[in-house]
Amino acid sequence: MKVGLIAHDSKKKLMQNLCIAYRGILSRHELYATGTTGTLVEEVTNLRIHKFLPGETGGTRQLASQIEQGNLDLIIFLRDPLHAKAKEPEVSSILRLCDIYNIPIATNLATAELLIKALERGDLEWRNIE
Repeated sequence: MKVGLIAHDSKKKLMQNLCIAYRGILSRHELYATGTTGTLVEEVTNLRIHKFLPGETGGTRQLASQIEQGNLDLIIFLRDPLHAKAKEPEVSSILRLCDIYNIPIATNLATAELLIKALERGDLEWRNIE
């Protein structure tokens, strides 16, 4: 499965810790991330991640394009709902696209863990059926 990773600045450390905790599961999947998030996760996990540009310079739009093209199966977008006012258009865009294209998305740690465990169990394999 192809998993997209995005994290607002205040959630990047949380994304690193999540990926450390679930490294074994994530290592069996193709990972894509905005540039800074991808670099930070790679540094602590040694996971191979395809990195787009940093989010603020177009990486979020690149990731959104991958959703539109049907190239991602799951998104983990750890967002900061208290300090994300300037970033609301990108959040809305990703959420809207996931709804349109039926892509499971986690926007907090609890849901991210549930989706990662679903990956491990094969619960998302229905996405491979055409």
